[in-house]
Order: sequence, then C-alpha cells, then structure tokens
Amino acid sequence: MINKPHLKIKQIRELKNLTQDSVAVKLDLSTRAYSKIETGETQLTINRLNEISAIFEIDPMEILGFDDAKIFNINNSTGNNGYNNIFFPEKLVQQYEETIQALKEQIQLLKLLQDK
Repeated sequence: MINKPHLKIKQIRELKNLTQDSVAVKLDLSTRAYSKIETGETQLTINRLNEISAIFEIDPMEILGFDDAKIFNINNSTGNNGYNNIFFPEKLVQQYEETIQALKEQIQLLKLLQDK
C-alpha cells in the first residue's frame, strides 16, 4: 500500500514552487476541491494521479515513490559526514537548470537595457 499519496503530492507541488490555485486551475477544479486531494479528504484516483503527474511533469510512480526523507533528512550515522546522498529525478534537475539559464539570460538583458 502506498503511504499517504496526498502528502507526497503536496510536498512535490511545494518543491516545484506551484500554488494550489495554479494546480487547481490546470485540473479544472476549485482550489478547495484540490485542497481536499492534498489533505486526503478526497480519495485520489488513478486518473487524477495521472493528471497531477502531467502538471508536475513527472511519472506517476515518482509521485507514489516520493520520499521526503531522501531530500530533507540529515543522517547522523558515521561514514558519510552525517548527510544522506540526495537524488533528484532527472526531469526536476533539468527543469531547474533551464530556469537558472533563463534567469541568467534575463539578467544579461536587463544589464544591457540599464547601460543604454
């Protein structure tokens, strides 16, 4: 059994810096209806999971297998300096790299405009 998929959805949405409003609009739901998915008040269907995963641009299995401990947990065991290795889905890394590149280009453009 998948443990608390609604919480995994919320965590991934927050990591992707999306609001409940923006996801709700893309799902053609009210914000309250979407909020009920994230709180577990509304049962998550496979169809809805597929729609949400498309919005997040990740595979549905990545949502179900998401483990926040792999991202946020600091391990105090010896031999690894107290930190876990952190593995991000390739799609997420690519998305952040593209965003960083776009921001760098915007900064260059703004500097050119400022010099004129």
